[in-house]
Amino acid sequence: MTDLHVVVGAGPVGLATATELAAQGHEVLLVSRTGAGAAVPGARRVAADAADADRLTSLATGAVALYNCINPPSYTVWQTYWPPVAAAFLEAAERTGAVLVTAAPLYAYGAVDGPMTEDLPDAATGAKGRLRAAMWAEAKERHDAGRIRAVEVRGSDYMGPLSANAHIPQVTPRALEGKAVRVFGRPDQPHSFTDVRDMGRALVAVAQAPDAWGRVWNAPTNPAVTQEQAVADVCRAAGRQPVAVKAWPKALLGVGGAVVPLLRELRETVYQFERPYVLDSSAIERELGLKPTPWDEVCRATAAAV
Repeated sequence: MTDLHVVVGAGPVGLATATELAAQGHEVLLVSRTGAGAAVPGARRVAADAADADRLTSLATGAVALYNCINPPSYTVWQTYWPPVAAAFLEAAERTGAVLVTAAPLYAYGAVDGPMTEDLPDAATGAKGRLRAAMWAEAKERHDAGRIRAVEVRGSDYMGPLSANAHIPQVTPRALEGKAVRVFGRPDQPHSFTDVRDMGRALVAVAQAPDAWGRVWNAPTNPAVTQEQAVADVCRAAGRQPVAVKAWPKALLGVGGAVVPLLRELRETVYQFERPYVLDSSAIERELGLKPTPWDEVCRATAAAV
């Protein structure tokens, strides 16, 4: 008898998670707003509104795990989008007993000096970071009270397949054409990049390890590299010469943010690229035996996804 796993969100992380679960032989429901999209072998696509607790409850009844792999459509809607969705997941997890497994960015940690480890407090000062921190705090509170079982996995900016909208994959097509590219922040600062497949594997692993519940885990991630090096390594992986990597002018977010809402929202997170932004995944590697996909393979997959 196979276990039922309900993966909500059919973006890169949801697809990677559903693919990993199906490969392990589990029954998988892949839930999205429309239920449409390319077939994922071994998974069944279903339509649902993630803010509808009754619908999530219906889908998760009998499931061993309920995965929040949602990526909101834009930074500009986070403050209105996330609260009802987070509440629906909590309600569905409490009603069904399914383990709530949440995919999250590193934003909740905020700006830190040194590598980000799971024992750091969630000390974000920006609105998006505080929002993500509050989501985990509520889940942890309910977990500790015995109302639900919850666990969260945090990853850095994605690379690998399926991640076309992430920072490095966005500039990859131009770089592979031999053209110079621009990035936000400083191209010479170390930055962690998580392969989206490793994020999926981590979510699946913690879902099936009761001793892992009730805490945050950082996804297995390779040693940090600069944005300049990441672009160069992707180019080399595709048999191309590295290209120049330049920074967008700082004024872009200031002046442009006055008229473009998305640029205004990016002001809060640009610090991640202006200073070292390093994820330490030694805990999940040591305690759950997960290792990051070799960097060369991450770069090859990023280039091949263009």
